[in-house]
Amino acid sequence: MDRLDSIAIFVTVAERGGFVAAARKLGRSPAAVSRAVAALEDLLGQRLFNRTTRALSLTEAGERLLERGRRVLAEFEDMADAVRGEAAPKGLLTITAPVMFGRLHVMPIVRAFLLENPGLDVNLLLFDRIVPLVDEGVDVGLRIGELPDSSLIALRVGAVRRVLVASKDYLSAQGEPQTPEDLAEHAFISTFGVMPQASHWTLGPGEEKTIRFRPRLTVNSVDAALDAAISGLGIARLFSYQVEEAVAQGRLIRILREFEPPAAPIHLVRPAGRHPPQKVSLFIKKAAAVLRGKFGAE
Repeated sequence: MDRLDSIAIFVTVAERGGFVAAARKLGRSPAAVSRAVAALEDLLGQRLFNRTTRALSLTEAGERLLERGRRVLAEFEDMADAVRGEAAPKGLLTITAPVMFGRLHVMPIVRAFLLENPGLDVNLLLFDRIVPLVDEGVDVGLRIGELPDSSLIALRVGAVRRVLVASKDYLSAQGEPQTPEDLAEHAFISTFGVMPQASHWTLGPGEEKTIRFRPRLTVNSVDAALDAAISGLGIARLFSYQVEEAVAQGRLIRILREFEPPAAPIHLVRPAGRHPPQKVSLFIKKAAAVLRGKFGAE
């Protein structure tokens, strides 16, 4: 087997944490992937993985090879890009983003990107949850909020705020709160799997105040929370881009603005370790320019 291919297979197994996941990514059988790693171990005279029935972990030799193998693959990609020159990118690009943000702001970028690159196809996965990029075979992700995963290469492209909103009818009936303490007398619409802290909100930006509450309504959909707030069921906390249209149309009113917490960052992220393919670099460059124009001022 080609040695470069063997190294690429080994790196994929290491990054995916198993032969089955690597085989799925590479479009090969788990047996073929396992044979390729075994052949590489025979060639090097070193065991690269500690294998048990429950887990797969790198040996010291495997750790050294992973670091150098990534560099070799990155150098090969650089060389291939140089040889290809201005060749048009081809293949499949997989992107993930939150549902509403993806529909409103990523889809227009994807549409333009596809028109500019007829040799490319795109899988756009919209979920209001964190998608593990490596496990799901995702090339580029858009994430809102702090990034606990340090294994990703991240590019900040802007920020959005978490805001409190309610309908005019609700505020007319219940009164508009003027301080965080006033919220104790109000009904709340909460989201789980979409916003953190479904049963309490932290307000700021100076001395932080934590407001604990029992939601009148809990949903797992931004659209449902928006509809509930517009219909007057209570106060919702959502991202500024999610309520922008409803606020502009007067269907929702943004309240307690001086107590809003600091803006949440928006990042484009990609898996670390390898030089990004041309299609990934091109999409990130285009998306960053568009998104910074919209969200860079927050």
